[in-house]
Amino acid sequence: MTYETLELNREGSTLFVRLNRPQVHNAMNDIMLKELTECFADSSENQDVRAVVLTGNGKSFSAGADLNWMKSMIDYSFDENVKDSRLLLELYDSMYNFPKPLIARVNGHAFGGGVGLMAVCDVVIAVPDAKFAFSEINLGIIPSVISSFVVKRIGISHMRRLFITGERFDSIYGYEIGLVDHVVPEEDMDDEVEKYLKILRSSAPEGVKEVKELLNKYQEMTEDEYKEYTVKKISELRVSPEGQEGIGAFLEKRKSKWSDTDV
Repeated sequence: MTYETLELNREGSTLFVRLNRPQVHNAMNDIMLKELTECFADSSENQDVRAVVLTGNGKSFSAGADLNWMKSMIDYSFDENVKDSRLLLELYDSMYNFPKPLIARVNGHAFGGGVGLMAVCDVVIAVPDAKFAFSEINLGIIPSVISSFVVKRIGISHMRRLFITGERFDSIYGYEIGLVDHVVPEEDMDDEVEKYLKILRSSAPEGVKEVKELLNKYQEMTEDEYKEYTVKKISELRVSPEGQEGIGAFLEKRKSKWSDTDV
């Protein structure tokens, strides 16, 4: 499938998704939001895709919302603004709940909604000189839609200050607060991504999906409900086809069936 704002490339069972609006630092407009949401929906159902790597073409990862797109909203009614904002929420929801490993290869700066894209990924690898900011406050708005995802990454105390000040920070600080998992020189980025893809070969595909669901349940349930859920879930997975294969492979000292496939 051909996209206007994205460049897709499959290598084995890994899908590389590149934000492809380098002339505006990969700023997101309504077309990109819809295409990204569609891309993740399709990849979710595609059994040939076991992992996705998200990166940006050009010097930046993503500058957040496209200012020209935002300019067109000045005369929008409240209901029209709600409709547009839901596009953003649908995208982040689709990425956060994506049932497969999602790696952010942060090749440059990210601001506003671009930082939101990082927050919904499972592994975030960034170059040292990348700069980040929740810059919405400088425009008289706030990073509202991304907040529920960012808080899960960096916590309320860091989010409070960074949302209020809009201050810029680098990858090292991003690592310290939990936004970034690894800070890697640009020339080593692909090797670091490949390292994780190799690690992920041993991760059971259905297991990855179940882990993400487990984390969501932890945030949704009471403590007693969650404990009961965990007991039933592990019992269910032990007798599942994937659980039987994984345990059998371990006992028989062989690779599991999914470990022999490329990611």
